[in-house]
Amino acid sequence: MLYPKNLEQKINFVKIKEWLKAECTSPLGQEYVEKISFTSDPVQLQRLLLQTEEFCKLLSSGESFPQAHFTNLTPYLEKAKVDGAFLELEEFQELKLALQTLKSCIVFFQINKELYPTLTALLGLLQDLDIRLLQSIEQIIDEKGKLRSNASKELQLIRTQLLYEESRLRKVMERIFKEASAKGLTSEDAAITIRGGRMVIPIAAENKRKLRGFIHDESATGQTVFMEPEEALDINNEIRDLEYMEKREIIKILTRLTVQLRPSIPALRKATNFLGLVDFIRAKAKFALHTGSIRPELSKERGITWTGARHPLLEKALLSQGKKIVPLTVRLGGQQRLLLISGPNAGGKSVALKTVALLQYMLQCGLLIPVGPDSRSSLFDSFFIDIGDEQNLENDLSTYSSHLVNMKYFTQYATKKTLVFIDEFGTGTEPQFGGAIAGAILLELNALGTYGIITTHYGNLKLLAEKHQGLINGAMRYDVEKLEPIYQLEIGKPGSSFALEIATKIGLSKEIVSHAKQQIGEERVRYDRLLTQLENEKNTYQHLLAETKEKDALLQAKLEEYRELKEGLELNKKKFLQEAKQEAKALLDQTNKKIENVIREIKEEKAEKEVTKKLRKDLDQFKAEVQPEKVAPKIPEIQVLGGELAAGDWVRFKDNGAIAQVLAIKSKDADLLIGDLKSTSKISRLEKISKAEFKKETKALEKRSTYQTSEKMMNFSPNLDLRGKRGEEVLPLLQLFIDEGHMLGIKNLRIVHGKGDGILREVTRSLLRTMSPVRKLEDEHADRGGAGVTLVTLA
Repeated sequence: MLYPKNLEQKINFVKIKEWLKAECTSPLGQEYVEKISFTSDPVQLQRLLLQTEEFCKLLSSGESFPQAHFTNLTPYLEKAKVDGAFLELEEFQELKLALQTLKSCIVFFQINKELYPTLTALLGLLQDLDIRLLQSIEQIIDEKGKLRSNASKELQLIRTQLLYEESRLRKVMERIFKEASAKGLTSEDAAITIRGGRMVIPIAAENKRKLRGFIHDESATGQTVFMEPEEALDINNEIRDLEYMEKREIIKILTRLTVQLRPSIPALRKATNFLGLVDFIRAKAKFALHTGSIRPELSKERGITWTGARHPLLEKALLSQGKKIVPLTVRLGGQQRLLLISGPNAGGKSVALKTVALLQYMLQCGLLIPVGPDSRSSLFDSFFIDIGDEQNLENDLSTYSSHLVNMKYFTQYATKKTLVFIDEFGTGTEPQFGGAIAGAILLELNALGTYGIITTHYGNLKLLAEKHQGLINGAMRYDVEKLEPIYQLEIGKPGSSFALEIATKIGLSKEIVSHAKQQIGEERVRYDRLLTQLENEKNTYQHLLAETKEKDALLQAKLEEYRELKEGLELNKKKFLQEAKQEAKALLDQTNKKIENVIREIKEEKAEKEVTKKLRKDLDQFKAEVQPEKVAPKIPEIQVLGGELAAGDWVRFKDNGAIAQVLAIKSKDADLLIGDLKSTSKISRLEKISKAEFKKETKALEKRSTYQTSEKMMNFSPNLDLRGKRGEEVLPLLQLFIDEGHMLGIKNLRIVHGKGDGILREVTRSLLRTMSPVRKLEDEHADRGGAGVTLVTLA
C-alpha cells in the first residue's frame, strides 16, 4: 500500500526513472522503466536484484554483448497477423536485425550460463522461438536490407532482362547525344539526365523540332527542353514494364515470407518482451555502476541497517560542482523503530529522511542502492510519506489540515509492516497545540509498531522519544564554533535548533536575544544550552580521538621500526661475534704453530745465541703483525702553553684529550683533579693549557653532549601550518620541517596550506617534489580538510 498517489514525485523517484530511461538503448527498455512498481514479495525482489547484479558483473567483465537493435516488433507483428497482408522490405530488415540480436543473446547466455544463471533463466521467454526463421529471411534479404536477386527464379530473370535493357538504352542515348552535340543541338555543358524516371537529353528550345522524340520537361527559363528520343521510347517503355513486373514479384516474395512468419507471431511477441527486459536490466546495471550501488542483504528481521548510504541524485549534483557527499549511517529495528531527527534548519534533516525514503523505495522496486557492503534491510508492505506542502484549494484545506488528513490515514492503516516518513512533524499551526497533537499521533504510531523516520523541532517530541521504547532520538551534527552543519546523523541523542546561537552570530542585538530567552523560559534555554555543550564536547573529543589515533599509528610504526632495528642489531652482533671468534681461533692457531716451529728449530739445531736471537726477533715481528692497530683518539685542536707545571694549572692529557687541574707536583708525577675524581699521572703525558681554553673546551663538550634525540622528538610537531605565508617564506620552513622529520625517523607529516585559489598549495607541493626524503603526497580526508591539507609520507 502506497500513500499518497504522488509519492514517487515527492521522493524524486520520477528523476530516477528519467535517469534509467536515459540509460536504455531502445523504447522497449523505456517502456519497462515506466512499469517499475513497488513490491514486498521477497522471492520476486531477490530475482530482480540478482538479475541486475549479474548484469553489473557482465558489464564490468568487458565481455562482448549485443548493444543494438532491441527493436519493438509489436507493430510489425500486428500488421503481419492479417491474412493477405505483407511486411515491407524495410520492416523485414528490422525484424532480421532484431532476430540476429536475439540469436546473439541466446548464444552468449548458453555459453556463460554458470556465470549468469539468473539472466540465463530469461531464455525461457524464447523457448518457442524458431530461430530458423532468421535463416529464411537472410536467404531473401541481404546485409544492406535489399532483396536478393535469387529470391526467386522469376525475379532473377526479370532483373537480368532489366539490366540488359538499361545497358542497351544507355548505349542508344549516348550515341544520339553525341550526334545532337555534333549538330549543335545541345549546350556545351549539357549531359544526359533523368526526368519522370526516364532518360532524356537536354536540347536548346530553338532546336527541339530538329530531334524526333517526346518532351518530358523544360528548364525554369524555358531555354532548354528535356527530350526522350523516338528511338529510345520503346526501350524506356520496356524498362518501365520490367520494373512493374519486378515490383509485383517482390510483393509475391514478401507475401510468402509473411505467411511463413505468421505462425511465429506468439513466440515473437515473447521475444519482444525479452529484448525489452534485457535492455531494462542493462539500464539498471549501468545506473548501479554509475552510482556505486550494491545489493544489500534482505533480512527477515524487520528493520533497516545501512552504512555509507548516499542520495544518488544529490551525489550527482554535488559531483558536478566538484563536491563530495557525506554518507549516512542509519539503523531502525528492535526497540528503535521510529527515529526522531532534530537539529537546526538547513542541517540536513530532510535530506536524511528523503535519502532513506528514496533508497528503500528503490530497493523494493528492484534497484540496487548506493549503501555500504555490510548493509541490510527488510521489506515493508506499506509505504507512507508526509513531505512538503499539500494545500488543496478545491477542498479548502490549509497546509496543516492536509497534514492532519495524512496523519488520519497513517493512524488508520499503519501496521507493523508499514514504513512512514514525516517531515517537519507538527508544524503549520500554533506550536503549543501542534506539538501536543503531534505527540499524541507519535505515541499512536509507536503503539501500532510502525517503523519510520520523522523530523521535527518540537522539544516535547524529543522528550517523548527519550521516555518511550520504540522511539529513538537522532540529531544532525553541527559545528558549534563555526555554526555550520556537518551533515552527519548521530543516533541516540536529540539535536538543538541552535536558534539563539545563530541569531547571535548573524548580529541580532543582545536585547532582542535576551528578550527571546525570557520568552522561551529558563528551563528550555538550559536544555538547549546543554545540547549545544554536548555537541561542542562531541566535536572536541572526536578531534582529540582523531589526533590520538594518528599519534598511536605513528607510535606503532616507530615501535615496529625499533623492533626490526633491534632484531637486525642482535643478528649482526651474533654474526660479528661469530666471525671474530673464528678469526681469533685462526689467529691463535697460526700463532701457536709459529711458536711451536720456533721451539722445534731451536731444539733441533741446538741453536747458538745469535741464531736464537734471530728466531726471537722473527717471532716479535710476527706478534707485531697480528696485533690489532691502536686507533688514537681524535684530540681537538687547542692552544698549548709552555713552561713548567705548578699547582693550580690546567692541563690536558696528550693521548686522549681529557682535561684536568694540577693539585701538586711530586718529582716526575703530578696529582690531578679530573672532574670529581683524583688521580696521579706522569708529567710527560700532560701539556699545559690556559683557563680560557679549559672553559671553551668544557662548553664544547657540553654542547656536543646536550643534543638529545628524545628531547628533539618530544618538541617536534608533525603538523606545519603555512596559511598566510608568502611564497618566499615557504621554502626554508618546509626544508627545516622535512629535514627534522626525516632525521627523527617520522614517516607521516601533515602540512596545512588551505584551499583558496590553490596557489600556496601548488608552491608547497612543487617544492616537496624536489626533496629527496619525500616519497608520496596526497590530500587529507575530506572531513579533515581535503585538498586544503597535504599529507606527506617520507622514505
